[in-house]
Amino acid sequence: MVGDDTIAALATPWGEGAVAMIRISGPQAVPIAGKIFTGRHALAGVAAGRVLRGAVEHADRVIDEVLVTVFRAPKSYTGEDVVEISGHGGPVVADEVLRAVFAAGAHPAEPGEFTRRAFLNGKMDLTQAEAVMDLISARGEAAAKAAVSQLSGRLGREIENLRGESMTALAHLEAFIDFPEEGIDPESGRALLGRVDALSASIDRLLGTADQGRMLREGVRLVIHGRPNAGKSSLLNLLLGYDRAMVSEIPGTTRDTIEENLTLRGIPFRVIDTAGLRDTTDDPLEKEGMRRTREHLAAADIALRVIDAAEGAEIPAAAANEIVVLNKIDLLGGREIRQALVPLCCLDARGLDKLVDALVERTKIAPVASREEAVAINARHQDCLRRAKESLAAARASLERGDAPELTAVELRETLTAIGEITGGSDADDVLGEIFRNFCIGK
Repeated sequence: MVGDDTIAALATPWGEGAVAMIRISGPQAVPIAGKIFTGRHALAGVAAGRVLRGAVEHADRVIDEVLVTVFRAPKSYTGEDVVEISGHGGPVVADEVLRAVFAAGAHPAEPGEFTRRAFLNGKMDLTQAEAVMDLISARGEAAAKAAVSQLSGRLGREIENLRGESMTALAHLEAFIDFPEEGIDPESGRALLGRVDALSASIDRLLGTADQGRMLREGVRLVIHGRPNAGKSSLLNLLLGYDRAMVSEIPGTTRDTIEENLTLRGIPFRVIDTAGLRDTTDDPLEKEGMRRTREHLAAADIALRVIDAAEGAEIPAAAANEIVVLNKIDLLGGREIRQALVPLCCLDARGLDKLVDALVERTKIAPVASREEAVAINARHQDCLRRAKESLAAARASLERGDAPELTAVELRETLTAIGEITGGSDADDVLGEIFRNFCIGK
């Protein structure tokens, strides 16, 4: 169990709603709730999972009629005794109930403190704790499904398999350290190299999911660019389904970037409409807009180059991360469209479905309906795995040089430590602090 204090917080969003729920967790959760709850049955002897109807009273008056649910340790979210008080939604009444809980002896919970206690009490590993926040903040079905997969322990199991393989390799090596007269024979040395290579390949596979994980959590960075008046702002409005950007026939109307979020086929996108690019301009504001356009293009996951079909200019080859959109196809008059281009008319949305297909395909994220439960690591996991791989590479080089087994074992232990940090196998208060400070209070 974690500490002797009992914490409480509002676990539903603050504001008006049908229900507001106060969560209390800790060794005194039931006695504290019992001080303010009145009903047909006392909370002290209530069975786990039972819901009681009654009222919250404080300072000799009834604050609200509520339902109270009791969860007993260790079979609760945090692994401690937990009481959840569900009352009428509304900022005033919820605040009064929470103040009554504090007056009865509970302390205000810090951001993420309930989930942190769940981790410290062995209810989940760190990857599952991170998945809780990923699920809460998911901006699309694909992101939510990835978070649920991680919350179920899929990534944690993969990491534990890696950790087990690392421990096996280290154990074999330490056997030679315990019996130095034997030495590492060529056959055993090759077997160790094979284990190291297999571990490295598994780490590479997980590292390969980092970009996908970032896109699911933060959104695919989609930058719309092109010459002035090509229809970039019209395309942004079409994708969003409402008029967000001002559209004008005057070149240079968009001088700063406009960023909006949207979801296409369950995948989150951060769409950035940029200032038009042209060769010369005397306007300092337009020059600054073009500088920002190039800056966003350098960081784009996908670039949408919009070309005005009416111009009939030479169309440049697409960059590796670029989709070229031929806009204003209503002005072509039946002329043939090159196969490499995505035809579009922002006026009547002709070609929009084809463009969305191209965007979803370019993300390499499978549509929600056909998506397997694959893992997708985050930036913290990526850092740990990179360090693990570096230590593996050093261990491999040590084996090939024929160094003393003790030197190779140092590198393998570093590998084991780095992998263990992902699930929380090693104590690191600074890591825990960084993870949980980004949580919302009440979770």
